[in-house]
Amino acid sequence: MASSAAASSGWYRGKVKAVPSGDCLVIMAITANRSGPPPEKTLTLSSLIAPRLVNTLPIGGIDEPFAWESREFLRKLCIGKEVTFRVDYTVPSIGREFGSVFLGDKNVAILVVSAGWAKVREQGQQKGEASPYLPELLRLEEQAKQEGLGRWSKVPGAAEESIRNLPPSALGDPSNLDAMSLLAANKGSSLQGIVEQVRDGSTVRVYLLPDFQFVQVFVAGIQAPSVGRRATVDAVVEVERNSDANGDASAETRAPLTSAQRVAASTAASNEVGDPFSAEAKHFTEIRTLNRDVRIVLEGVDKFSNLIGSVYYSDGETAKDLALELVENGLAKYVEWSANMMEDQAKKRLKDVELKAKKDRLKIWTNYVVPSTNSKAINKKFKGKVVEVVSGDCIIVADEDLPYGSPAAERRVNLSSIRCPKLGNPRRDEKPAPYAREAKEFLRTRVLGKQVNVEMEYSRKVSLADGPAAATGIADREMDFGSVYVAGDDASGTASSTGGNQPNGLNIAELLVGRGFATVIRHRDFEERSNQYDALLAAESRAISGKKGIHSAKDPPVMHITDLLSASSKKARDFLPFLHRARKIPAVVEYVLSGHRFKLLIPKETCSIAFALSGVRCPGRGEPYSEEAIALMRRKIMQRDVEIEVETVDRTGTFLGSLWESKKNVAITLLEAGLARLQTSFGSDRIPDAHLLEQAEQSAKRQKLKIWENYVEGEEVPSNGSAAESKQKEVLKVVVTEVLGGGKFYVQTVGDKNIASIQQQLASLNLQEAPVIGAFNPKKGDIVLAQFSADNSWNRAMIVNAPRGAVESPKDQFEVFYIDYGNQEVVPYSHLRPIDPSVSAAPGLAQLCNLAYIKVPSVEEDFGQEAALYLSEQTLSKPTEFRAMVEERDASGGKAKGQGTGPIISVTLVAVDAEISINAAMLQEGLARLEKRRRWGSKDKQLAFENLEKFQEEARTDRRGMWCYGDVQSDDEDTAPPVRKAAGRR
Repeated sequence: MASSAAASSGWYRGKVKAVPSGDCLVIMAITANRSGPPPEKTLTLSSLIAPRLVNTLPIGGIDEPFAWESREFLRKLCIGKEVTFRVDYTVPSIGREFGSVFLGDKNVAILVVSAGWAKVREQGQQKGEASPYLPELLRLEEQAKQEGLGRWSKVPGAAEESIRNLPPSALGDPSNLDAMSLLAANKGSSLQGIVEQVRDGSTVRVYLLPDFQFVQVFVAGIQAPSVGRRATVDAVVEVERNSDANGDASAETRAPLTSAQRVAASTAASNEVGDPFSAEAKHFTEIRTLNRDVRIVLEGVDKFSNLIGSVYYSDGETAKDLALELVENGLAKYVEWSANMMEDQAKKRLKDVELKAKKDRLKIWTNYVVPSTNSKAINKKFKGKVVEVVSGDCIIVADEDLPYGSPAAERRVNLSSIRCPKLGNPRRDEKPAPYAREAKEFLRTRVLGKQVNVEMEYSRKVSLADGPAAATGIADREMDFGSVYVAGDDASGTASSTGGNQPNGLNIAELLVGRGFATVIRHRDFEERSNQYDALLAAESRAISGKKGIHSAKDPPVMHITDLLSASSKKARDFLPFLHRARKIPAVVEYVLSGHRFKLLIPKETCSIAFALSGVRCPGRGEPYSEEAIALMRRKIMQRDVEIEVETVDRTGTFLGSLWESKKNVAITLLEAGLARLQTSFGSDRIPDAHLLEQAEQSAKRQKLKIWENYVEGEEVPSNGSAAESKQKEVLKVVVTEVLGGGKFYVQTVGDKNIASIQQQLASLNLQEAPVIGAFNPKKGDIVLAQFSADNSWNRAMIVNAPRGAVESPKDQFEVFYIDYGNQEVVPYSHLRPIDPSVSAAPGLAQLCNLAYIKVPSVEEDFGQEAALYLSEQTLSKPTEFRAMVEERDASGGKAKGQGTGPIISVTLVAVDAEISINAAMLQEGLARLEKRRRWGSKDKQLAFENLEKFQEEARTDRRGMWCYGDVQSDDEDTAPPVRKAAGRR
């Protein structure tokens, strides 16, 4: 029927939203209403009286015979169906409308009467209060009576049996509902029900079948906007009573409303203002569940004995989850407290759809602002072997696809979405948190040396401390996070809590959380997280309920470790008798300081010591093959259980002796690989397996391995750089242009002819026009002209990082390295220009240097930021010329690729008018320490060390800088064994 024809004839189309009783329908408009739910009308079928259902408010009353069956007939016939209807007449005294309804071409009233579920009222014809189909209805009623259909049944006792035996809670007294017993009897099972009322989008009132238990169910895991307080059904009853008392109502209109009719009537009552989108959420739930068959799965009971459950409704042939649909459409939000009662997969689905609704800004999230996050997703996978356990939530994995011994092959992996107790910092007098050591040890025993699968998932920027660091221009550090899986057998048979092996093995983060050695990070919306996040949460829940580890009520285990590395050498000597007497002692290698020097933990004596191999020396830091020696030891013994035999202790507090791993002397491993040489001054009579060590060295010499590659029988290979040191040292006049952390800096040579030439060429360029997008598309490694942000000058620069794909906007960002000055910054595309080949051909004027003979801490280490700031103040804040005495040149060659990379010169840096070098000043301030290589170099180098040592001793005595807590030992210093005064003396 056309809409115009409908309006003129009084007939309208709509959809049946609810069926309150056997003669009443709630019909809503089919057309959408942009301002909210569509309009609706409650219509009673003209001239019909259906049996009355029980009135639940106030308490009391019973069904009339066949009342439920009558309502069910009409409900199943019409609910959710499109109908055509017309208002036949209205009874103003009670505000009720009566009309005719057609389902297709069938009159609904005729269908009801034919089935015997309502009687026909003949009164009211004189007032026009009758159905236009009254004669037909009367005829069909008489026919139904004769056939004994519906309420006219002639079966003895049928009327009495049709009256429902309702439990007390269905009669309006919720205090009679034992929610806990109901939950215990039906936990996890599916209950059939019919929704009688929708309080709000996430709260429904349901008849549970077949016992007609009337319950209110809060939908688990969500909360819809509140609709505000509404006029109670009692108020509606009062209105009805008043209208009955003041009007001349007929018998039909005086019939009391059923409970469901009261619910429908209360919908029209005035509301207090609810939350935004509360009406839409309520309507969304109503058109899917009101007066419809649903399945209820009870999940739990809250502290007020309210039932919490999942509600499923039919949509054609499929069943849909009401909670999921509400959240997905932006009409409800996820709530953790009730979601915890649900299964993990259901929780995950709810959280996922809420994140999408927030991202799309649907309904209640219209004004949602996505929180900023300092993490970004990465998707990289690799396989490797665990070479170090840094802490309970951080490991180092050697990538099997990268060359053996390559520093890049060892990748630091922080475990995604978990946090273990911190180990503390002894130098800052920070003690380990409870269970920090236990977490690290648990991880060490399960993954160290094992093959693992790594899935990198996200990176996160970590801001360094403000203050001095800001003055050096040091960028934030990025940490990479991922999930690490180890094969089931490698995990000592520990089963995954998620039910068997995962595709890549067992998730070690889940193992840690399940044992109570870590907690799960509660990420913010849109923050990257572990792909196994829900499994981690489930493991944490089990650890909490099992009171494991950090969740235990017991006092945490206490272990006091004496750190002899940071103690005085006298204290180390006090431990010598205990270690020497025990002969072979079990130990754990905590750190590889150099190829032949290690930090060991001795559990039996509860101490950590510095330990060096007797009579064996590996190349020192900076010398050829030093990194390979360290890499070999890291893979062989790092954090492994070993045995040691202590011989003596040197004057620095380092213990000397032999070390075995899996019953093999590791000194033999180093010698066989050509990565160490014997020190005969120590005396072979004092070294166990001395003959085996000599055989291993001879074997490496014959094969000319590593340090023996130029070996000639009978001729000793000179130490690296000794030939160069015998010549006159090169001295350069320089100015410092950029300072980095760790004692590194860039210089320009004073008087270099290229400087003036390049500056003249740049000054002659006309650079007014902006580059044309598409014509100029610089890539990583290209040399371009870039405008420096501090003074707007144009300089030669190398592209270090560029956006992926073609340039799309003048605001696209490029990271550039100024090859003539050594500084680096991010500039927009509009500040770049192509460069003429004649200008770009000359090599960069900035030369990377470091301070010779001293070890300056990196910015991530203690006093690293202070050292970088001090070096900046001495070289940049008061520009002056320096003399740079070249001590050693990096002979590896290679093209500079960015800040802090490329060939490097080790220099002694002295200001023209200064009394001491910058090298000595750094030592004097306690911001650096000497490298321990003076016994292994030339006489010139030994003399340089002796001259610098007094400045270090001054800082040590006055407790300046890094010496403020006492003696410290370098993580990479090379300490030689003491030279014996006479052979054979002990």
